[in-house]
Amino acid sequence: MKTSARSAKANVALFATLLFFAFFTLVTAAAAQDGDLLLPVTHQHFNSFEGPMTQHPDGSASVSVYRNPPSPICSTSLHFGTNVDTDCEGNAPHNETSIAVNPTSPLNRIGGANDYQLRLSPGGTVFETAFSRAHVTFDGGTTWTTYPIPYHGYTFTGDPSVAFDDAGRAYYATLGFTVNQGRSPITPAPDVLVAHSTDGGRDWSTVRVAHGTGSAISVGKFNDKEYLTAWGDGNAIVTWTIFNQGQKGSYISSPIFASVTHDGGNTWSTPTEISGSASFCVGAGGSNACNQSQGSVPVHAADGSIYVAFEATGTDPQFRGVYAVVKVDPVTGHRVAGPFQVGLVFDGVHDYPYDAEGRFTYQDSQFRTWALGNITADPTNAAHLAVVWSDMRNSELPAPVNPYAAHTNSDVIVSQSTDGGVTWSAPVAIAVPNDQFMPWGAYDNTGKLRIGYFDRKYDTANHKYGYTLATEGTAGSLAFSFAEVTTALSDPTKNDRWFSGLTVDPAFPNPTAFLGDYSGITTAPDGTVANYWTDMRLNTCFGGRCGFSEDAFYASLP
Repeated sequence: MKTSARSAKANVALFATLLFFAFFTLVTAAAAQDGDLLLPVTHQHFNSFEGPMTQHPDGSASVSVYRNPPSPICSTSLHFGTNVDTDCEGNAPHNETSIAVNPTSPLNRIGGANDYQLRLSPGGTVFETAFSRAHVTFDGGTTWTTYPIPYHGYTFTGDPSVAFDDAGRAYYATLGFTVNQGRSPITPAPDVLVAHSTDGGRDWSTVRVAHGTGSAISVGKFNDKEYLTAWGDGNAIVTWTIFNQGQKGSYISSPIFASVTHDGGNTWSTPTEISGSASFCVGAGGSNACNQSQGSVPVHAADGSIYVAFEATGTDPQFRGVYAVVKVDPVTGHRVAGPFQVGLVFDGVHDYPYDAEGRFTYQDSQFRTWALGNITADPTNAAHLAVVWSDMRNSELPAPVNPYAAHTNSDVIVSQSTDGGVTWSAPVAIAVPNDQFMPWGAYDNTGKLRIGYFDRKYDTANHKYGYTLATEGTAGSLAFSFAEVTTALSDPTKNDRWFSGLTVDPAFPNPTAFLGDYSGITTAPDGTVANYWTDMRLNTCFGGRCGFSEDAFYASLP
């Protein structure tokens, strides 16, 4: 029973990837659920049907057809106070946002997101693609332009991550899938792809870093949740989980792997396993193996060191995880120290309520969540690191299985190290009311920790969320002040147009089933913070039904 429970939890990240394939099932099933026409779905490559979309002041868009996508695809400058909608492609969702600032030209910023492209034909056929694209600004976030990234031979992509090296070269990592026009129920294992750009994100070249084998229901290696960081002139590292699968896709293990480049992304090293072994981990490879892991994020420290944080399966009887950190060689990508234990994660089998699909969620909700956060390095002190995540240690435990009977209180958790990741402070919760989740940390140029996260404290009912930026008052204190980034709130508990889940409670029709698994922030050289998140304030209509959209919004705060 222990093994099966841990295995099921380890597969949570893999299901995020499979959700891409199920996207239009959700779109059309939600329409059918409330009496709308069930639309047929045709999946085609982006160079088959899409055209440049012109954004209008009312938020609508017109589309024309072309054979190959132009560059740029479109531009937008739709502002909502200090918040900017970076999407210019029209009526389609975006989630899982990542953002990077060019250190050589700070007004140049690139946002990455799960980026869907939709068109409804006059005959009622839905044409869909899902290609991660570069949302680029050269004026500090006032105007955003969408540029295509070449994914030759891939049907769709997902799990985006963006970074700049010190020379201003951009990198964009994602997973690449090959599916036969979206008709097959068998999803082949994805490849890890990294594109690079030398002109700020206008033009890109893509390289396959790792190849997946098998499918979601067969023996094979299923790559998932890649993330990257870059440094110097032409150096970058990408890390990800490999789900090793047995017969019929049965779970075996999920170690963390890494690959590095030193020529600007043209070539990458042979992937190497970095998650290692420690007494606080359990796994199929032995009682000390950290090979049931997920959610890896690398960071580059001021002295050139590379650290990678991830959540491993620990020895806790409630099947709670543990955050771990390893140090890797910046030249080879091989692990050179660790794993070191950061802290216990309160994400056990009785810590969260469950949605209709058996996944962790929050009060009155159906969207899938997890504890994932990231690691960040202090630019003023190479030995000073922080790991942030969210969990339920301050919620009512054990949590009711039914989210509509639960009163959840997820908090952002922080731990820091002052000796290069060897030892870590006791985890500290940022204790504010209601649910906070999907945090992302970044140190600014003064050594103060900044953390962005989805925040339900703005709604006494614990339904709607805004986006909050927490800032340390004194560097290293883990005492924070707070600024609301969003100018409007979002409600994932009902009326989602795109990722609409099953209506379990009639008071919450068409709840959000997928909000993404992360949203990122980054700091600029002047100390300001670039925030990039999934926002649901806008209403959208498609195929005869209206509801809340999911858009990639941006705001810069001091």
